[in-house]
Amino acid sequence: MSHADLTLEGYSAAIMPPAFSIPAKKMAMWLFIIADSATFAACLVAYGYLRVADAHWPRPFHSITNVAIMTVILVTSSLTMLFGIDAAKAGDKAKAVRWTMITAAGGILFALLHIREWLGLIDEGMRLFQNPWGSALFGASFFSITGLHLLHVTGGVIALIVVGIRYKGGRYNSDDLEITGLYWHFVDLVWMFVVPLVYLLNLSH
Repeated sequence: MSHADLTLEGYSAAIMPPAFSIPAKKMAMWLFIIADSATFAACLVAYGYLRVADAHWPRPFHSITNVAIMTVILVTSSLTMLFGIDAAKAGDKAKAVRWTMITAAGGILFALLHIREWLGLIDEGMRLFQNPWGSALFGASFFSITGLHLLHVTGGVIALIVVGIRYKGGRYNSDDLEITGLYWHFVDLVWMFVVPLVYLLNLSH
């Protein structure tokens, strides 16, 4: 083998990415999700401890209708996000943008229903450190966990709109939509833990 062939082979090996490499932006999102998962896990574990330790823990929820609607909306929005990513990878920019904006609209609707629920509980007398049903810590833990999740949903909606607009303008590509989708699926997954622990276990008898 000539020196030129060896040089060409070495050059080709240098520019080829590793077989299992992950793009830097995607790796950053995964690291963020892992760190954020630890935050939510700590909050939910602390909530579980408080609930088990207090014999007077309130059970203020009389129905799961609202939380069921919110859950269906959020799960559906994850599905529409997948449709948008698939369309982007297939090169159909218009369809990808449309599905991304539908996903953002689902997030907005979820947030509005959540705020309406908060206002209803506040109207019944629930505050951060008091409520008419039992342990005063219920309000603090409920608003902290659901508020943290709502903050993530709001951030996700903003990200979806910004990324969708920039993708439409050619500044972002399908990888950027996929990375935003990872975050949105994470928000959806966290809600699947919040619902049974915070809502279903606190249904009134």
